[in-house]
Amino acid sequence: MTPISGKTRVYGILADPIHHVQAPQRLNEYFASIGFDGVMIPIHVRPDNLPAVVAGLRGMENLGGLVVTVPHKTAILALCDEASEVTRKIGAANVVRRDAGGRLVATMLDGEGFVGGLRAEGKAVEGKTAYLAGAGGAANAIAFALVGAGVTRLTVANRTRAKAEDLRQRILALHPAADVRVGSEDPGDHDLVVNATSLGMRQGDALPLDVSRLAPRQLVCEVIMQPRETPLLLAARERGCAIQYGAPMLAAQVALMADFMGARAA
Repeated sequence: MTPISGKTRVYGILADPIHHVQAPQRLNEYFASIGFDGVMIPIHVRPDNLPAVVAGLRGMENLGGLVVTVPHKTAILALCDEASEVTRKIGAANVVRRDAGGRLVATMLDGEGFVGGLRAEGKAVEGKTAYLAGAGGAANAIAFALVGAGVTRLTVANRTRAKAEDLRQRILALHPAADVRVGSEDPGDHDLVVNATSLGMRQGDALPLDVSRLAPRQLVCEVIMQPRETPLLLAARERGCAIQYGAPMLAAQVALMADFMGARAA
């Protein structure tokens, strides 16, 4: 790691809780690999303090940007000055660049990272049917990315059905020919099964879907990185399913995140 000095560009990750985040390790390794003088630190921010923290960070002249994770991906968008049309439709962001003068520009890379992580592991997306548990920030991004990558049918299941329907309508506004449905806790009859909720991060969490309906032909995927072996993945393996850990989603995003935040090789 490059020694930290007054010239070092500073980056942060906003989360609550913070113990599980892996972006600082991955981004700092990447900065070192390209010879970039930067450092990422974890910043523990509770939801009610997010506006004040972001307002303060605007005035930090050596701040290059922020990675944003649970539970702030949706709320951060309203605190930024600019975002792409797709990011606005997704309704959430996970990377923010601080431009000169303190302008904050947001984007969402979770979906691209999730699909990229699958492909990096040699797992196909195009032509598959997909079941998605969740309709929050990461789930929104993954839903748009799966449809864009060519799944033949996407089923979105969420505890609040209205949120799943809202996501369905936003996808159809961009992809009117897509087959997008609102589902239940039953993930059967799908090739890909994706947990895009935070359930499984904390001990004692409920399962995000009905694992009794899983079948060996299915690929069960996580977005959670810590713990690596979530209760869902353990249950899926017991039922003979192939599994995809959460870490490849971040690995596929590291270079994209760094580039968006202006961290490039000299």
